[in-house]
Amino acid sequence: MPQLLLEILSEEIPARMQAGAARDLERMMAERLKAAGLSWDSLVTHAGPRRLTLVIEGLPTATPERNEELKGPRVGAPEQAMEGFLRKTGVAREQLVERDGVFFATINAPGRASADVVAETLDHVIRNFPWPKSMRWGTGTLRWVRPIRRILCLLDGQVVPFAIEGIEAHDATEGHRFMGTGRPLKIRSFDDYLRQLRDNAVLVDAEERRARILEQARAVCAARGLELVEDEGLLDEVTGLAEWPTPILGDMDPQFLDLPPEVVRLSMKVHQKYFAVRDPATGRLAPHFVVVANVEASDGGRALAQGNARVLSARLNDARFFWDEDRKVGFDAWLKKLSGVTFHARLGTMAERVERIAALAREIAPLVGADPDQAEQAARLAKADLASGMVGEFPELQGIMGGYYARAQYGDAIADAIRDHYRPQGPSDTVPSKPLTVAVALADKLDTLVGFFAIDEKPTGSKDPFALRRAALGVIRLILDNGLRLGVQGWAYVTGEYLSGVRRHAKLSNYESAGRVREIVLKGETEPDRLRLTAQLAASETEAEWGHGWSDYQAALTDLGWDVLAFFADRLKVLLRDQGQRHDLVDAVFALGDDDLVRIVRRVEALGAFLETDDGANLLAGYKRASNILKAEAKKGDLPTGMVQTGLPNQPEQEVALAFAVGAARTAVDKALEAEDFAAAMTALAHLRAPVDAFFDKVMVNSDVPAERENRLKLLGQVREVMDRVAVFGKIAG
Repeated sequence: MPQLLLEILSEEIPARMQAGAARDLERMMAERLKAAGLSWDSLVTHAGPRRLTLVIEGLPTATPERNEELKGPRVGAPEQAMEGFLRKTGVAREQLVERDGVFFATINAPGRASADVVAETLDHVIRNFPWPKSMRWGTGTLRWVRPIRRILCLLDGQVVPFAIEGIEAHDATEGHRFMGTGRPLKIRSFDDYLRQLRDNAVLVDAEERRARILEQARAVCAARGLELVEDEGLLDEVTGLAEWPTPILGDMDPQFLDLPPEVVRLSMKVHQKYFAVRDPATGRLAPHFVVVANVEASDGGRALAQGNARVLSARLNDARFFWDEDRKVGFDAWLKKLSGVTFHARLGTMAERVERIAALAREIAPLVGADPDQAEQAARLAKADLASGMVGEFPELQGIMGGYYARAQYGDAIADAIRDHYRPQGPSDTVPSKPLTVAVALADKLDTLVGFFAIDEKPTGSKDPFALRRAALGVIRLILDNGLRLGVQGWAYVTGEYLSGVRRHAKLSNYESAGRVREIVLKGETEPDRLRLTAQLAASETEAEWGHGWSDYQAALTDLGWDVLAFFADRLKVLLRDQGQRHDLVDAVFALGDDDLVRIVRRVEALGAFLETDDGANLLAGYKRASNILKAEAKKGDLPTGMVQTGLPNQPEQEVALAFAVGAARTAVDKALEAEDFAAAMTALAHLRAPVDAFFDKVMVNSDVPAERENRLKLLGQVREVMDRVAVFGKIAG
């Protein structure tokens, strides 16, 4: 069957857009061709510095004939409905057939040549391509990421008649700008296309270019006894910069190695797209770099390496200037600058945020084994480097530079806390374990989460402009990896008190002021407003002086805490799902109202293991049956509660056995939960499996005798209550 080959050749496509462009081309072509009735065996796209390529194997020569009957409006329907149906089907009114009071249209359409469908599809795709940024050139209206130079389009070896904005499809392409022949390359098939482009120094496949860069970069380093500092993000970027990538090892001035290695690497990466190199004997950076050229130079790249070394020296001289100037300025000046930096219009300045984080870190410190004074000091210094020259030039170094600047003045512990307090920043990032760092990191992330929740800036759908999902996952990993027993809802409440200013300054003395604070908490007004408010308030020794306003204030913070806890539940579900746990088990445990994440995870793990056993699966089925009976009875009125009676006349032994089993299970479950031995709690529940099965097998719950029915409903209620102490089983699927 025919092969479709498409290449859109243009000026240089930004590397960051290439992978997305390949996906969009695949999606848009597939959608349009399928809608036209075409199918195929395979569809593959490629993207590179100058070209987008698509190849479809097994495309038919024509679309199939279309014979179908479409149901239309009923007889007597509004005229607008009839007109819409006629437009949709393209048939005349007299061609409609009436059957059982409904109009039907029969459509008989012959197949169309695939070449015609492809031409129409390409016109639509190219004109509507979703580039993040695009441009117009010449006198046409077409927008593309860069000016289009050629379009190659072959179906079964023949040119597809197609033109857009004066650019006609042909059977030719071009090779490398400098290493190719300079003549058009006449193409017959995709294999021929790959071969001729390779002969003209173009690698079409991005994965092949990527592998070539990595292999040759390692080789040029190894030849000098060095080791490449690998960087996946940089490797992805340079893969999109060269059609014939050729790594070259260059030399840099060794004097720049006294700069922090992160500064050297970032200067190479951000400004020059160079890879750093290290000495394998010491593990430290070596005075060399690897640049990926787009040509194979006749001198082996010597001149290229020297030119790039001069450019790198200029960049590193700039970095040295920032490094030297920052060390002259210091933390006091930077902290003053933060008063003029707005964190968020409704959450105050960065200096006010620092005060909140410092106070939170001080309170968290004893719970994680850190010194409160050190935690407060580290938190107070953690954001200072945002005002430094180096971080202004390289925002990626925030925290890192603060650690370097603080080490000589404040010691290693505080410097490490400043350096690492942003961690973990993603699922693959390491989690801090030093108590001081953990205290500051938790305070930072809690302030971010609670602050934005307080002003109703929560993530929606795929949008998360303030990275709150990442912050929540960071808190979860800090707590779980370090085994911290912190209630996240309670700490959300405490953080809310710092946001309102009340916890730091004064208690309110009248209802009006308390209502004002509640308004501030909900709206998230700025810190200056809070300070002006609290400066006018008389200090109060008792909460009673707040009147009803105290309850309003507490209710606002409690609601905020529940919102944050629900958000943590969603993030924890994502984390545990990646580890193989079911999300409904997280729901079942969170429904208990617990906010201790360590205890929640242990309970979820024990529950998952229990439900994988026969006892667990059958007991869950029994729970569902009991719960359904109780729900049905609840619709008729209040469910009976109280003690279950035994020894009633003609009482089935299975009913008595279940009553005693429930009592024993309650005692065992309570003891196990108090000891946080969740495996033992599940074992206690397992002992209910046989009596529950026997009860449902032999006992009629809805007895005609009211006393029997009431007693049995009480018993089922107790079964549900005991099981729900371990987890809310009603939340579990199955």
